[in-house]
Amino acid sequence: MNSTAYDSIGRDYNQNRTADHRVIEVIKELLGLPLGSAIADVGAGTGNYSNALADIGYKLEAVEPAGEMRRQAIPNPRVHWLSGSAEAIPLKNNSVDGVIIILALHHFSDIPRAAREMYRVCPNGPIVIFTMDPRKSEQFWFDDYFPEIARHVSKVFPPIDEVAGIISGTGKWQTLIKKFPLPPDLADRNMCSAWAKPEMYFDAQMRQNTSGFALASTAVVERGLKRLQHDLQSGQWDGKYGHLRRRKYFDAGFRFLRFTAPKRQKR
Repeated sequence: MNSTAYDSIGRDYNQNRTADHRVIEVIKELLGLPLGSAIADVGAGTGNYSNALADIGYKLEAVEPAGEMRRQAIPNPRVHWLSGSAEAIPLKNNSVDGVIIILALHHFSDIPRAAREMYRVCPNGPIVIFTMDPRKSEQFWFDDYFPEIARHVSKVFPPIDEVAGIISGTGKWQTLIKKFPLPPDLADRNMCSAWAKPEMYFDAQMRQNTSGFALASTAVVERGLKRLQHDLQSGQWDGKYGHLRRRKYFDAGFRFLRFTAPKRQKR
């Protein structure tokens, strides 16, 4: 996992990237584990999702390589923090009941190696991953204003089907893929969360806490913002995309993946 990027991207992260209750509900559903179970949160960031699950009643092992992210973590008695990466999870064999990866998969340096590590610490699953694949997205106006960032995101986020094949093949796990269309009021303000509220992109801190914007050049960001501002002021944006302001959901390619060991057949 690349921790260097998030030593800068992670500043004031908790102000924008808070756990969304709808994401938590799906995680809980897909885990299907009783309260009190031990969950490894790999690529835990500042622990927003770890804390939210801990507050429900789970025990969390929060694994995060970036020191800046760990330093912002709000202490929780049910969350144990570990400095480590997906490719070298600092946990013993078969030591947790489930694993979650929330919008961190695209930072893994070696997905096959990470899959082996997940299988080692949780050989029967469930492994629950929340990620996105821009190839699965509805046509998104963001690409018109920030094409360089959109191209970068397409390169960074691996195809869902490819990821599913790698991880399911490692442990011969069964795979489930679930769509997660974004609501317009998503609390976890990722780069696509402003699909119905383009004005949000003028919030510098919101941009800083999303890797797509934070890793882009200043010229690319400013050029896109200038064009977006012009089109909003002239009414061109609303003329083309104003209908999105009335939509309840937008499929930006966000998906949940769940991996579980096949059930043994009774003799």
